[in-house]
Amino acid sequence: MRILTPASLNPAIRNVQYAVRGELAIRAEAHRERLKEENHGLPFDKVISSNIGNPQQKGLDQQPLTFVRQVAALTEWPPLADLAPGVFPPDVVARAKELIREIGSIGAYSHSQGVPFIRKNVANFIQERDGYPADPAHIFLTAGASAGVSLLISMLITGPNSGILIPIPQYPLYTATLAQYNGTPIPYYLDEASDWSTSVESIEVALKEAIAKGIEPKALVIINPGNPTGALLEESTQERLVKLCEDHSLVLLADEVYQANIHNRATHQFISFKKVVSKMQSPVPLVSFHSTSKGVTGECGRRGGYFECTNISEPVLALVYKMMSVGLCPVVSGQIGVDTMVRPPKPGEPSYELWKKETDATHAALASRTRIMAERLNKLPGVSCVNSPGALYLYPQIRLSKKAIEAAKSRGKEPDAFYALELLDRTGICVVPGSGFGQKEGEWHYRLTCLCPGVEEYVNKLERFHREFVSEYNSS
Repeated sequence: MRILTPASLNPAIRNVQYAVRGELAIRAEAHRERLKEENHGLPFDKVISSNIGNPQQKGLDQQPLTFVRQVAALTEWPPLADLAPGVFPPDVVARAKELIREIGSIGAYSHSQGVPFIRKNVANFIQERDGYPADPAHIFLTAGASAGVSLLISMLITGPNSGILIPIPQYPLYTATLAQYNGTPIPYYLDEASDWSTSVESIEVALKEAIAKGIEPKALVIINPGNPTGALLEESTQERLVKLCEDHSLVLLADEVYQANIHNRATHQFISFKKVVSKMQSPVPLVSFHSTSKGVTGECGRRGGYFECTNISEPVLALVYKMMSVGLCPVVSGQIGVDTMVRPPKPGEPSYELWKKETDATHAALASRTRIMAERLNKLPGVSCVNSPGALYLYPQIRLSKKAIEAAKSRGKEPDAFYALELLDRTGICVVPGSGFGQKEGEWHYRLTCLCPGVEEYVNKLERFHREFVSEYNSS
């Protein structure tokens, strides 16, 4: 009998790396299990999962929006509205009944592209946001934005000489998916000294280098607001990026899942690439991604999302639909989550006041935590941290001594991974090393979320660890 071994599998799978749920996350779960023992021997009493933007995860505990959960409850079990009269606001009952009329049972497959009624609502949301029309036929509902990203990359890659431009640092979904489909990442570097801004010149250099190596650039990935940096693009930069895609015949993949996570709306504003492309009347093929996992919705486990295709030909759309059909349909409960995201309660409706109170509280908490963490981290020796105007993360740079780097190498670790593992083992705080996102040679970072409650206690632990680490591994 032939034995199944890693060597007998698709070799592309062995090249897939996904740092957000890699070694640090695995060790954090082991610590979490060990803490259940009476005499666990660990120097902390809880694990803080600062490695992933998972707002409702135990320990982070962002409260779900009542409106979202009430609609979900009544679509899961419609008789509940009659069995618990007066418990659910009238607009929730009306929304659930409307969705059930359009969907039927959520235990049945839907249209492969997503429920037509919900796609119409997404189109209305996009039109209200941007001021330009959206076509429901060009909108595909997905199991989170990640499923859409993976699908589009799988369709664009035609072999190892196919390349996709990705920002560095980047969300590791992109390098992992490229490895899976045997494509080539073409890195371009964000400018940390300019608040992680996107440099068109850097992208042009990356394009020239890739073409000289025989790689065909197929698409440009932009994450806006950024992950892991939280940077927010200015409209003038977006216009230049669209023009670059025109000049080099690139598909623009706009990852906009953090569009609702703007910490100071008085000074910063999210502008979608759909709006920019429409305003410029550009022919650039654009795919825009959004998700229920982020923003103030934070429903990661429901796996709801969508992508919109702009300037994509009908024959290509037909192929996208065919590939969507292979998976039968997106998760129907996730589709309902998308509907509640794009159609929240309106002023004057019974659920509006509570919805606004809950969303305002989440925005305020994220803004406060981000500000406090950035200020405190910047006061630490050997740490510099760009304050994030958007998304859910900070990405501080840490300067490590020769002794620390040598200690890391002796253990077969990247220096920032060594730092992150020490942080986890001593404090219970789990972060992701910058080597999992990409960084310039000789620089070291880590990503941490701004979701953690009890920010004073949390940052105190970070500060105490860093000072102890620096003292232990100083260069003398």
